[in-house]
Amino acid sequence: MREVSHPLTPEGIAQGMASKKAYVRSDFLVLKNGEDYAVLKIEKSGGKELFQSILGYDVISYPEDTIFIQDPSMDILNPSALLRLSMQNPGKTLVVEGVFSHVNFVHGLEPLHLRVLDNIPPAPSKLSCLVRQSMDSGFLDLPILPQVVDIDMQEKLEEVSTEAVMFPCKVSGLKADKPVYFLDQAPQLTHDVTLIGCHLSQRIFESLYRKKVPFVNVCPADFIPDDDVPTIIKCCKIKNGHQIDGNVAKVPWGATVPEVTRAIEALFSRSE
Repeated sequence: MREVSHPLTPEGIAQGMASKKAYVRSDFLVLKNGEDYAVLKIEKSGGKELFQSILGYDVISYPEDTIFIQDPSMDILNPSALLRLSMQNPGKTLVVEGVFSHVNFVHGLEPLHLRVLDNIPPAPSKLSCLVRQSMDSGFLDLPILPQVVDIDMQEKLEEVSTEAVMFPCKVSGLKADKPVYFLDQAPQLTHDVTLIGCHLSQRIFESLYRKKVPFVNVCPADFIPDDDVPTIIKCCKIKNGHQIDGNVAKVPWGATVPEVTRAIEALFSRSE
């Protein structure tokens, strides 16, 4: 970033850039004149010298299309964080001064849409929180825009016609206006129940009680729309790491942030 005295107009920039040099690793310049900013992509002469002649440049943005943002907490190398800023200022080039007073700019950054499909409760869903932590970690070098889609197990009570209902686990805190059982407690049943859960829950029920059970499926894998939107889900069949199946990334039910990060990277690497 260079502070200059000439106006940031086509004529002023041309005059100011005449006979200038740039550091060998510099590919862009942010020019600052008072409260005005402009962003340039530069072409250098090349060679082994640390400072090389600027042979030409392309103006990425003039002051009327450039906004300066100062946020000491911003990781200016995090694409998802820059994407969120960019979406708040559509059509503008943003010059961002963030943590350690480092400066970056964002221009025309296109989001990578990611559907995050998970069960609630808990709300927000665990997977959506893991994706957000992955985006904030700095280890995910992609401009991700998550679309959170919840499968609300409470709403599935409308499909229950038996006198009682069973949910997979007590920690969910799910309630009903009829007797409620929780599969992880392996309770003695004194009512006819409908199980709201995934296929593994169904298998566990049949193993415990040696009978079939009316079943309302909430398995995320069975709720993925038939489209091309990259999607991430939790799956009890995945023990660790991740699995890519077409445009779907599957992570374990007890997934960690590193596992989610690697799954998203693999998903978009494959789609690209």
